[in-house]
Amino acid sequence: MQSILAALPEPAATAFAGAAYMGLRHGEIQGLLWENYREGEMHVSRSIWNGRVTAPKTRKGHAPVPVIRQLAEHLELHRLRCGNPQSGPIFANAAGKPLSLGSVVNRVISPVLNRCETCHKPQADHGRADHEFKRDARYPEWHGWHAARRGLGSNLYRLGVPDMVIQRILRHANVSTTATYYIKTAADNVRKAMAKPGGQHPGSRAQGASGHLRDTKSWIGRSTFGHPVTRSST
Repeated sequence: MQSILAALPEPAATAFAGAAYMGLRHGEIQGLLWENYREGEMHVSRSIWNGRVTAPKTRKGHAPVPVIRQLAEHLELHRLRCGNPQSGPIFANAAGKPLSLGSVVNRVISPVLNRCETCHKPQADHGRADHEFKRDARYPEWHGWHAARRGLGSNLYRLGVPDMVIQRILRHANVSTTATYYIKTAADNVRKAMAKPGGQHPGSRAQGASGHLRDTKSWIGRSTFGHPVTRSST
């Protein structure tokens, strides 16, 4: 995640931070308004998909999402670059309308991350090159906006955040969705680590990430729904 944030220009970096730190869906990011951001929380009020404005995907989708320090810094700098607006789309195009994130991927993210390791040209501009395109592996791969949402769920699990709290952060309708599609990946990674010599015990998965864990606990503590609890050992 950090490598993608470091590589992307604005406003793509801040949009990606919204997916990575809040777990927002593609359409929810595109539909964000400055009016939604208040008192350290993002109140998701709408989603935009293929130009169509709708309500969030589920009833729980309306729940506010705490904005942690790292994302707040991105948002405040982005606001200043935009002239300090207090209303309107957080991510706007030149006409002041919601910015198409699909266009951001095609015009900004893919050219930045998919470059030739020989000439460093973006893949889209490589057609007349005198050598075969081979992607520069130093750049992180792009797996889509939803991959950041799933990554947040898995990372919170690894940090010891309870399943029910992860569900509420991601605003799933029920915890079974969280466990099936977001936490299972983390559990599989733990099993793989255990199979390796010197693998970490699952109960110690938060070791070495104390700084991130402190931020996560602060995040949970500030929210209207979160109460730090311990994960059941069963």
